[in-house]
Amino acid sequence: MAIEGSSSEAREPRIRLGMVGGGSGAFIGAVHRIAARIDDHYELVAGALSSSAEKAEQSGRELGLDPSRSYSSYKEMAIREAKLKNGIEAVAIVTPNHVHYEAAKEFLKRGIHVICDKPLTSTLADAKKLKKLADESEALFVLTHNYTGYPMVRQAREMVANGELGTIRLVQMEYPQDWLTEDIESSGQKQAAWRTDPSKSGAGGSTGDIGTHAYNLGCFVSGLELEELAADLDSFVPGRRLDDNAHVMMRFKEKDGVTAKGTLWCSQVAPGHENGLKVRVYGTKGGLEWVQADPNYLWYTPFGEPKRLITR
Repeated sequence: MAIEGSSSEAREPRIRLGMVGGGSGAFIGAVHRIAARIDDHYELVAGALSSSAEKAEQSGRELGLDPSRSYSSYKEMAIREAKLKNGIEAVAIVTPNHVHYEAAKEFLKRGIHVICDKPLTSTLADAKKLKKLADESEALFVLTHNYTGYPMVRQAREMVANGELGTIRLVQMEYPQDWLTEDIESSGQKQAAWRTDPSKSGAGGSTGDIGTHAYNLGCFVSGLELEELAADLDSFVPGRRLDDNAHVMMRFKEKDGVTAKGTLWCSQVAPGHENGLKVRVYGTKGGLEWVQADPNYLWYTPFGEPKRLITR
């Protein structure tokens, strides 16, 4: 007789996960941990959670990590975990951008899979070196452009690929926020401080932080590849060293005899927008629109016909 809730097959063991960054006061590390728990395929067993040894130890205690697997540096963590019989199988890198390359390098060369927050690195030179390392490693390198995981985004991509929109002509991407409308980095706000610091963030401010998401989404849905762009970058807040607003015109590589055009607007100084990610794609047969604030709905308009709502 079967007992409710029992299974004749043992479940696969969870993937042993480590984390670099994401200690007390960090933002995105907690988001990754929540996602890992919801997914239920990972177990956090080790971490180098802060560049401060004291904070790393404290953060490890708060998360219930074995003290022997709470490290003061990611290099020490990579070396030791690679030697352990039950060492980590994957690591999530959730640090400021300038640490991505060096941290990923230590784990990739030891055959540990890497899940890295975007953008890839803070410089093009580091990005090219990381690409080479990833190609040579037997481990996977995964970049977290998470918005492509929404079911309606996948639906939109499939409709475009199946030709339901015809030949693509226009792609419009936008991602406005308002949290940097004032000079909060000068107050010591941690997230604002590193994101507006070129030495930690890289050359892009709003473009690197959120513009990358909108661009990735537009290309993912449309299937197009960028050829040329012209960008107007602004730092509206006095004294801010990186862009807090950008308008970008794009020209994609020719496909089906058409050179599609795109526009990208990203801003962190647009009051009223918390997380206004949106993508619209228009072709010869119709158009699609998806808004992240209402992610279970996809609007589809075949040319000359009524607008249709597609849901999960």
